[in-house]
Amino acid sequence: MNLDLVLENLEQSQMSAESRLFELLRFKSISTNSQYKSECFRTAEWLVKRLSEIGFSSSLRKTSGNPMVVAHSDTGTSDLLFYGHYDVQPVDPEYLWKTAPFEPVIENTSNGAVIRARGASDDKGQLMTFVEACRAIIAVNGKLPCKISVLLEGEEETSSPSLIPFLLEHGEELKSSHALVCDTGMWDESTPSITSSLRGMLAEEITIRGPDKDLHSGLFGGAVPNPLRVMAKLISGLHDADGKINIPNFYEGVEPVPLDLLKQWKALNFSEATFLEELDLSEPSGEKGFSTLEKLWSRPTCEINGIWGGYIDEGFKTVIPSEAHAKISFRLVGKQDPENIRKEFRKKLREELPLDFHITFSNHKGSKATQFSLDSKIMTETRGALTEEWGNETVFVGGGGSIPIVKHFKEILGMDTLLVGFALDDDQIHSPNEKYNLDSFHKGARSWVRILHKLSSLF
Repeated sequence: MNLDLVLENLEQSQMSAESRLFELLRFKSISTNSQYKSECFRTAEWLVKRLSEIGFSSSLRKTSGNPMVVAHSDTGTSDLLFYGHYDVQPVDPEYLWKTAPFEPVIENTSNGAVIRARGASDDKGQLMTFVEACRAIIAVNGKLPCKISVLLEGEEETSSPSLIPFLLEHGEELKSSHALVCDTGMWDESTPSITSSLRGMLAEEITIRGPDKDLHSGLFGGAVPNPLRVMAKLISGLHDADGKINIPNFYEGVEPVPLDLLKQWKALNFSEATFLEELDLSEPSGEKGFSTLEKLWSRPTCEINGIWGGYIDEGFKTVIPSEAHAKISFRLVGKQDPENIRKEFRKKLREELPLDFHITFSNHKGSKATQFSLDSKIMTETRGALTEEWGNETVFVGGGGSIPIVKHFKEILGMDTLLVGFALDDDQIHSPNEKYNLDSFHKGARSWVRILHKLSSLF
């Protein structure tokens, strides 16, 4: 592959690349609202056409929900499978948008030019960096440097209900040596990053029942136990004074961060004060003895996501409720086992529950954390490619949340995933005025050209 000529082609075709992205951004492919189902189909059809135009054998695959887009550059097992999603979040509240959310514009800001539109960053702009990279490579060289397949879905923003059945049915067709996902971000606007770990997840919904009915607090208050007080006490006991999670055997499987990675994180010049200030906070929280980045990327958590009971509408109703409810989630790291934690968590609450009370739990499936080898060949080559394009050393970052597709690719297709993206923390994804830096788009495409050039030597 003639790398310089391909990069020159991208440079010369920037305006047409922006035009194609703007076409895609105009589709109202909101997956959370069924009234936009036809828009999702039109979006998928557009992507099939664009991929076919540049040489892929592409097709629209119907599911019980929104369609998948599947494309192959060649026959036989692919070397790389690229994944992205074309659906977007709703735009509400629309009155907070500076411009029409589905009429993309380029806006000059103090930090450079940005593309303003719903989906600009999550994930249409991101997936088009890869499509534009493939377009330029094929235009110059006539073919891609390795066998590539593409899978684009339209339900990521609704937890991908059709994805697992689709992977199970079409596993042999999609199975590749490695998966590529462009749904992550950079450390900052000039420092590329590779996500090297993702925390796992466990969620529990609890109901505590006490009296057989809601009671008048004037007639019964002070004489009968209140389920909300019981719930509050149980929840307050989940952490100790130092912020550690107070569940037996909770930290089994938690591993220390490798020293070289910890050293890299410390060199990122992360400001805890600025991080808190942007949230209108001043005091840090969490486990004592760990930096904020360690807490976000390498330590497990237990968070209360909701607690309710009794009368919660407008006005006042003086009752002692018969039930109290709470939603609690755990982010997991290392080799923590979600099912073991679920077992210990439920056991602890049952043992601490007062007499005359009953507790029930929902059963949400948990997922383990994902760790990637930092010294694998694919990581080394990708890191070098990104560093060459951006001029700054590529850093490894941790993912505070979970990306379910990574787990599905591993468990169903037996593939590891490379997580590279060009979004920024201030892109306002899922919020009004979503944007994607113009540099993220153009240099993102250049980055994929360099990555594919280097990775092709591995296959």
